[in-house]
Amino acid sequence: MLENVKCLGHSTIKIKDKDKIIYIDPYNIREDFNDGDYIFTTHNHYDHYSEEDIMKVRKENTIIVITEDLYNEVLSLGFLDEQIIKVKPYNSYEIKGIKFSTIPSYNTNKKFHPKENNWVGYILNIDNIKYYIAGDTDITEENKNAICDIAFLPVGGTYTMDYKEAAELANTISPKIVVPIHYGIVVGTKEDAIKFKDLVNEKIKCEIMY
Repeated sequence: MLENVKCLGHSTIKIKDKDKIIYIDPYNIREDFNDGDYIFTTHNHYDHYSEEDIMKVRKENTIIVITEDLYNEVLSLGFLDEQIIKVKPYNSYEIKGIKFSTIPSYNTNKKFHPKENNWVGYILNIDNIKYYIAGDTDITEENKNAICDIAFLPVGGTYTMDYKEAAELANTISPKIVVPIHYGIVVGTKEDAIKFKDLVNEKIKCEIMY
């Protein structure tokens, strides 16, 4: 299920489908790919919405999916209105055959990601595989009900769940595969990913991808 997926560090995920390339939260991109058909961003923090890195992966007709607070910023990058999809939590969408829904992404015991900001995680349905990209979040009532095949969960702590909490969420939603993200650059270390893997239920395949 992960043969067409790359984790490029921190929270950056690249998914290659047979006829499209999708980036989620491009950040710290090391070269100009300019091959993204779709870019999804979860919220406006610099390590998730990075204009420099968006420019490295976008091409002329790229569609960008954003939370509503980023609309003017994306226009200033040269995206046309018809290339911009604004999203809110608790909604479902479809663009050119890609079905996806949004789950609120927020902190419950810290102040960095308030629920009222309407920031999101995504469940992308691509070729009948459901990918859950959690965004910067703690365990919430909403994400405990996420239904997915593959889950990408932050494990670095400080701004998000730590590895223990992320493992608790993984064991609750029980995807086929879980991938730890959000460590190694801004906060958290690879050791957090390893400790996370040790706590994940053995019936769930855990892949450390960077």
